[in-house]
Amino acid sequence: MPIDNEQIKSRVFLKEMYADGYFPKHLVDKAKQILLALCEQIEEREPEDEDALYVLTHAATDEFNELAGEFEDAGSEIETVARECIGDDFDCIARAYGFGDVDTEELIATRDW
Repeated sequence: MPIDNEQIKSRVFLKEMYADGYFPKHLVDKAKQILLALCEQIEEREPEDEDALYVLTHAATDEFNELAGEFEDAGSEIETVARECIGDDFDCIARAYGFGDVDTEELIATRDW
């Protein structure tokens, strides 16, 4: 399903991670797909409130948790730069879909990275 939200369509996800050779590009691509899938789910389900949004963002965060092992296997990790980059993208997604008052930390509360 193509993304309809114009803010999301023009967003360059994980920009800092793509720019840093420490992060394997094929794994950053996988991370980007998690974010795009989150956007598709938000557009499809249209969460009515923050709690419904958190269900979706926590599921996406859990996917990042699983991906963290692949980064480690490749000699990389989801560390400070990546955490901030991912958190910023989650925040951008929430705001783009009308959830301007959400707590970024709550969006990714299930993270273990």
